[in-house]
Amino acid sequence: MNTKHPFLRSRRDFMRLGCRTISTVGAAAAFGHLGKLPAYAQAPTEDYRALVCIFMFGGNDSNNMIVPVGAGYTPYQTVRQNLAIPQASLLPITTKANQTYGLHPGLAALAPFYNTDKRLALVANVGTLVSPTTKQEFLSGAKPVPINLFSHSDQQQQWQNAAPRGGQTTGWGGRIADRIQLLNAPSNFPASIGITGNALQLIGASTQPSAINGNIALEGSDHTPASDARNASLDQILNLESGVTLIQAASGALKGAIDVAKLVDGAVNSSTPIATQFPGTDLGNQLAQVAKIIQVRAALGMKRQIFFCSIGGFDTHSNQLGSQAQLMTELGQAMAAFHNAMGTLGTQKNVTMFTESEFSRTFQPNGTAGTDHAWGGHALVLGGAVNGGDMYGKFPSLTLGGPDDSGNRGNWVPTTSLDQYGATMASWFGVSDLVGVFPNINNFPVQKLGFV
Repeated sequence: MNTKHPFLRSRRDFMRLGCRTISTVGAAAAFGHLGKLPAYAQAPTEDYRALVCIFMFGGNDSNNMIVPVGAGYTPYQTVRQNLAIPQASLLPITTKANQTYGLHPGLAALAPFYNTDKRLALVANVGTLVSPTTKQEFLSGAKPVPINLFSHSDQQQQWQNAAPRGGQTTGWGGRIADRIQLLNAPSNFPASIGITGNALQLIGASTQPSAINGNIALEGSDHTPASDARNASLDQILNLESGVTLIQAASGALKGAIDVAKLVDGAVNSSTPIATQFPGTDLGNQLAQVAKIIQVRAALGMKRQIFFCSIGGFDTHSNQLGSQAQLMTELGQAMAAFHNAMGTLGTQKNVTMFTESEFSRTFQPNGTAGTDHAWGGHALVLGGAVNGGDMYGKFPSLTLGGPDDSGNRGNWVPTTSLDQYGATMASWFGVSDLVGVFPNINNFPVQKLGFV
């Protein structure tokens, strides 16, 4: 299975068809017409807030992302063997409880945001859960647990829809968008935008996301006589009444795609280029697009926006050290550039960026210098409103067969749920109906973790 960008299949395929049909369009909108947006002269609002998700597809080995140092390093090194990162290479950090850890050296660009700026928070051992579950309850079957644990596709879906037992067709980001529609009124611009395609996480019951594949600009639409003629012909085709429901729906979606692209393209072209230099990586380019859209938030009439970006390649069953080092470097540099860009735009306190991955990986390596599918893992949260410089949740006991190991290879039972993780950000975003977004949140005595 492709674990790089596995979005919801039916919607993904439909939008891909649309983008192929009109190759000049760099952004694909959800169904429906957008209507008129507020005047471009509107001043930025202090009430603006945005959530930016970075999904690490494949299952990030967070055991090497955050590593105990000092007395805790020897047990780590003993188990990790050829996957152990040398202690001298780790980036030292200390929690407010004076616990010492080291960040993966690839995250060097992020370390100052933890140690100095206090805008980077770590969330330990988070994963999909129905309710708080101990190792004993998991092994005895005393508590319901997520279906198809350790499956890429199922856990990617559950991380995005917060429905570990199934039965949910919307995503938790989409359900947030449903609940903040009035905050964006009268703008009809989509509140949720997938930068690498349509994501289940962004699909709501009454709201639908846009999907940007590549550049925001309308490629090939350069206002020459030839391009104007092509655009006029396409408009005529899309406005024809075909009488066929599916074709009519597709035409509406494609016309909406053009409307979105024109609106964003026009707003971006009339704004000052962002001075921040983004790395020329896939994730760096994605976050650069997000920054451009946030820059023109007032022109689009937006007070709340949700973005979904992704980086793949974390399914490291073999030769993990080198490949994860490259991925961590790409992640750290892109996140740092984006946070700095938000400072340039004066929106650092308005934007919270966070990571997700379907699961972590076994603490004990396999026989091919890699790791296998596991469960609970660590996450990063970065933003001006983040209470950083600390770790939230409970770091697992790194003992094979120990109190946090569901088996005997270091497969950690999560001690923090996705629901708690997401509800913390949803509450900051302005959502009061947490149960409507996270149906299982009432199963957890602590609903908000306090990192933002």
